[in-house]
Amino acid sequence: MLDLIIKNGTIIDGTNKPKFKSDIGVKNNKIQEIGILDDIPAKKIIDASNLIVAPGFIDIHTHSDISVINDPYNESKIFQGVTTEVTGNCSYSPFPSGNDDPNTLKEELWEKRGNADDPNTIWKWTTFDEYANYIENRGTSLNIAPQVGYAALQIASGSVENRRATVDELENMKKLANESIEQGAFSLSTGLSVPPSAFASTEEIIEVCKSISHYDNIFYVTHAREGAGRHISKIEEAVEIGLKSDISVQFSHLAITDWRYYGEGPKMHKVFEDAEKKGLDITYDMYPYTAAGAGLDQTMPLWSHSGGIEQFLDRLKNPKLRERIKKETMEGIDGLPQRWETIVISSVKNLKNRDIIGLSIEEIAKKRNLDIGETVMQLTEEEQAVVSVIFHNRVEVDIQCFMDHRLSMFGSDGNAVSKNGFYKDGKPHPRFYGTFPRILGRYIREKKSKLSLEEAIYKMTGFPAWRLGLKQRGEIKKNYIADITIFNPEKVIDKATFKNPHQYSEGIEFVLVNGELVVFEGNHTKKTPGKVLRRS
Repeated sequence: MLDLIIKNGTIIDGTNKPKFKSDIGVKNNKIQEIGILDDIPAKKIIDASNLIVAPGFIDIHTHSDISVINDPYNESKIFQGVTTEVTGNCSYSPFPSGNDDPNTLKEELWEKRGNADDPNTIWKWTTFDEYANYIENRGTSLNIAPQVGYAALQIASGSVENRRATVDELENMKKLANESIEQGAFSLSTGLSVPPSAFASTEEIIEVCKSISHYDNIFYVTHAREGAGRHISKIEEAVEIGLKSDISVQFSHLAITDWRYYGEGPKMHKVFEDAEKKGLDITYDMYPYTAAGAGLDQTMPLWSHSGGIEQFLDRLKNPKLRERIKKETMEGIDGLPQRWETIVISSVKNLKNRDIIGLSIEEIAKKRNLDIGETVMQLTEEEQAVVSVIFHNRVEVDIQCFMDHRLSMFGSDGNAVSKNGFYKDGKPHPRFYGTFPRILGRYIREKKSKLSLEEAIYKMTGFPAWRLGLKQRGEIKKNYIADITIFNPEKVIDKATFKNPHQYSEGIEFVLVNGELVVFEGNHTKKTPGKVLRRS
């Protein structure tokens, strides 16, 4: 007897092949049968008439490292059909700490840098293995595939200043990276626009990547160096690192943020394609929104962040340094001034500042009767350098260009949260709640994209599974793990907006994670069958 039969569904199997009608039989967490299953008994039957049956979606770029602990039902992603979150992106991972005390990493990389964490959550791990065991013992509704972050390596090795890493620091980073990957981390990520990873030289990163390039299925993930006119050079740096260290590359959340170069997606694609001709395995991810989420401190000069948050705040107390920081902030990174009317506050920690959530920096300056530079300095001090903002700095033509290209896959760049859980305050980027249904509804069904439904599903399933080297996931195939998403192609849509982001997507009817129903008839079952996946 089967545990479950999915009847009468239209299957899109995650391989980019045409859809077909069939039943699916699930037993012991795997897909056991595909075909007409009229005469086979099952404990439960789902009628999937007029529904699409697909592999569970794989979110290739997330920041759910700690949110899966604080909000174990992961509803913002589960209701998108996501069954696996790839964590540890942009250089941030909650391991390794490099010693027996994880508190330094917790404070420096999470609490002081705005990566929200419940203060009641005690970090009881120092390594990948200990982190993975902690999550599995606690329970989560979806799978996570962790990567090791470069910033974690830097903090564990003492390399957090605006300088080259010492020989000893570099050797320790190599050692910790290899230990994490040996234990199962999928890759190494950098965040080269955010300190301390922004302090790392290209040569330093190449050395660390060389030390791990011998592992099977390993790759280098990069949030590249952003800045004025860097839409080409940031890709070229990633290509250089990949070629010189002989490692595959996954380029994170490809976008054009400099308004002077909107529409130059094809020029960026040529850099990727030329790299392929040189033998580099390179792909990228993107998300379907014309805005990004980050920290307000990223508008400030890189040198001001040297040594960590406390030294940064000390510089703001020094009148001469404060004026210099303000001046350079207003001049803009690489000399391109910010468009402050497009930068909107999404969350704050200081209760006195709750009234500015949803306002632009320009609006706050007017409200406070201050110039913009002083407004930015004050907010930074009041919030102890942690001010989450939305940058409305992209255009639709580029979104469609990147979505349609054969090298792209999809990542939310968001957290798996619950609208009534720990992360309910503030106005996070709607990508937390809507990325995948937005693609399926607004881009595929409404024909904003040139992609077919089969191509879009492939970019959500089989393609990221291939990049990760996942075994027995990412396809509807016999003996594969039953991570399955069933959705209504006529109704699937995102509901989250920038003004009201805490809204679950619609049209995801059933979700199986490791063979267990986590969503049944559009409702969360409160089951937590998720696992921490390991590189193999």
